[in-house]
Amino acid sequence: MSVDRGSARARVTELLGIEHPIVQGPFGGGYSTVGLAAAVSNGGGLGSYGAHVLAPAEIGAVVAEIRARTARPFAVNLWVPQPGERELAVTEEEFAAYLGPVRPHLERLGLPDPEFPVSFGQDFERQVEALLEARPPVFSFVMGIPPTSVLAEARRRGIVTLGTATTVDEAVALDEAGVDAVVASGSDAGGHRGAWLRPVGESLVGTFSLVPQVVDAVSVPVVAAGGIVDGRGITAALALGAGAVQIGTGFLATDESGASPAHKEALHGPQARVTVLTSAFSGRQARTIANGFARDLAGREGELAPYPVQGALTAPLRRAAVERGLPDYLNLWAGQAAPLARPRTAREYLAALVEEAGL
Repeated sequence: MSVDRGSARARVTELLGIEHPIVQGPFGGGYSTVGLAAAVSNGGGLGSYGAHVLAPAEIGAVVAEIRARTARPFAVNLWVPQPGERELAVTEEEFAAYLGPVRPHLERLGLPDPEFPVSFGQDFERQVEALLEARPPVFSFVMGIPPTSVLAEARRRGIVTLGTATTVDEAVALDEAGVDAVVASGSDAGGHRGAWLRPVGESLVGTFSLVPQVVDAVSVPVVAAGGIVDGRGITAALALGAGAVQIGTGFLATDESGASPAHKEALHGPQARVTVLTSAFSGRQARTIANGFARDLAGREGELAPYPVQGALTAPLRRAAVERGLPDYLNLWAGQAAPLARPRTAREYLAALVEEAGL
């Protein structure tokens, strides 16, 4: 099938109000920063901020901060709760059992056991209310589809919606729900796998297999994501029919990102050549650079707590790892093309992408 690259690109850039067909991947868990989102938007791309761990009041504050740093469009990202996630109830006995695989690592670092009960994170409905009230130019989301009323209200308020699919079926569901554009996120991508119609193991489609299938299956513009770090990846994605690309790991490696120094050092080292999918850090499958903690629990994943309980159990380890510079205990999120990333500012990186891809 022939692809009109110019038309596909124009649809996305006009929809998002951006100059270059490049979206910065949204990072949750403190990896996003106002400075990074503003730098990408000011450079002509779409900066993004992952807000899924923020309290509702914090979402409004972040939107205001980004607006103070850029007059150009940007996106705020939330995680859609998966079925049964918010109803999850863990007894004290179950909590103690889930703690078993993690406790030796806590002891090794001289850390106390996490206390029961654990926090189950933010209230999605209140987060969405705060986001709609703040009116960011773009609302992007992963892990599912928000309620129809939310999408309708976003449209009424002039907020563009950008939903993420890891399979063709998910992309079709998003299209039918009325999103404005679909991010086709291949299994090459770093961080959490956002599969929501089928288990992750049945949803691992590589980016350059996924993108053309999604382009053929949906009526809305498609943004390619996963394993794209340089101009060659952008050129390939656009040739397959995507109108733009979303780049996560490459921007995670820039100066402005909230990744720790140890994380950035790992991204720029030879260890980034080996990534694995693991639920050891959060209870949900995610792609990380292989390290001691992920390898140690690789054979015990059936014993681990579900999301978000596992995240609460490992939080002390991850905090200590950042404070002490211990990469073996960090969730070193990275896509499979991470070795192509280079240390530099976000503005320098964006400019290099534009030049390399001839945009």
